[in-house]
Amino acid sequence: MLRRFGSAGAALDVLPRLARLGERSTPVTAPTRAEAAAELAALGRAGARLVCWGEPGYPSALAAIEDAPPILTVLGQPELLQRPMIAVVGARNASANGRRFARDLAAELGQGGLVVVSGLARGIDSAAHLGGLETGSIAVVAGGVDVVYPAENRGLYDALARQGAVVAELPLGTEPQARHFPRRNRIISGMALGVVVVEAAARSGSLITARFALEQGRDFDRERCRRAVPARPAAAERRAGPHAPAGEDADGAPCHSLPCERGSAGVGADRR
Repeated sequence: MLRRFGSAGAALDVLPRLARLGERSTPVTAPTRAEAAAELAALGRAGARLVCWGEPGYPSALAAIEDAPPILTVLGQPELLQRPMIAVVGARNASANGRRFARDLAAELGQGGLVVVSGLARGIDSAAHLGGLETGSIAVVAGGVDVVYPAENRGLYDALARQGAVVAELPLGTEPQARHFPRRNRIISGMALGVVVVEAAARSGSLITARFALEQGRDFDRERCRRAVPARPAAAERRAGPHAPAGEDADGAPCHSLPCERGSAGVGADRR
């Protein structure tokens, strides 16, 4: 919009007309100056800030994707968004073995100078955040940056807000809905150089993240997949996603996780 119309003001002026041309069912209007001021004041009270596409603080890898969010809300340490990142995602109902692997891997990635990004979900996401907390971890949430979901992760959320960062595309106070999670996932993959999938079911959100990663041109390295979680029979469903052939899920539908020769972690990470 900025490139097409030359300025933010001109882009906002033309927004309602573009919405009508797109046959949008509800009208689109720009917020008033008073509404914008109220939101900025609320951000200040929450200790958060806005980072806009095109600004120096916006993650460079995310800025390069086709549908990059125009504005991010950031709570915590915004300088982490300028460092190279790896996404570590996976099953919510993860095994103890999978959680341990994700936490250890995240800690190792952090020692190597990489920020670990994930989605603050229970299971693998939480383990990855814990592993990367000391060296830098970013949670990308599906609702507003001030909404803790799941509620059981309040302690981890508070730690990330102090030592890491919490990032959201949606405004303050937005409760996460099912439709928000795929859009959240494309931010996780878009910020990262690569994606590690640990214990994912065949049709899980983690494989949506992997699909976005491939569409966004992120590299996958089969050799790193050899560092895998030892397989357990009870985790067969959670192994289905990471063990699917590259380009297919367990039912033959397109997806983009990588197979492991053994274990239950699909790895796609490029440290370049």
